[in-house]
Amino acid sequence: MNRLAIFTNKFNTRSYSIFLIWLFPLSAIIGISLGHYDWFISKTPLNLLIVLLLLIINFPINTTSKIAATVIFIVSSLLVEWVGVKFGFLFGAYQYGQNLGIKVDGVPLLIGVNWAVLILVTGAIADKFVKPTFLKILLGALLMLLIDIFIEKSAPPFDFWVFELGYAPIRNYVGWFVVSIVLHFVYRLLNTKGDFTFSCHLYAAQLLFFIYFYGFHSI
Repeated sequence: MNRLAIFTNKFNTRSYSIFLIWLFPLSAIIGISLGHYDWFISKTPLNLLIVLLLLIINFPINTTSKIAATVIFIVSSLLVEWVGVKFGFLFGAYQYGQNLGIKVDGVPLLIGVNWAVLILVTGAIADKFVKPTFLKILLGALLMLLIDIFIEKSAPPFDFWVFELGYAPIRNYVGWFVVSIVLHFVYRLLNTKGDFTFSCHLYAAQLLFFIYFYGFHSI
């Protein structure tokens, strides 16, 4: 296969993937706004699995170091979430709901996937805008914090998780930021690289979804 054919196939795969990345959140925004709340939110686990598959194909997760990074992000974030649920450490006292799929000792397995996806795409985005490693780590963590600010508003009504206080405390955002810095440090340590264009679309689609519902649930 010549170089042009390889480029064309890669372009087509990424284009179709980006289409799907936008299709799900935009469909959910329309569907939920029209009153089909439960149907769309109950499909969150399926959406996360599709996002993971598209990430594996397009990032791509195709080397030993990238596979190792992904596994580390999933396992370590699940451990952090377990400590958080059990002891109220880092994030404050909270419990997970029913719309993130199968749980093990109170922690949905897919929350680890969500952490891994966000770390990988924010890492790839940070790569494009700053050069010093410490700034890449900082920017990646700030992008993580930005999306969490909007996620927290929708988490209780979507039955993702709920804090004992009824809202996310400041320590949640501090904890999220600190954990993000640690995971982005690992990202850099393993010299992880990913597709910038795909990562931007994935992050932007998720951010738009939660910004919309931040306003929706503030009314």
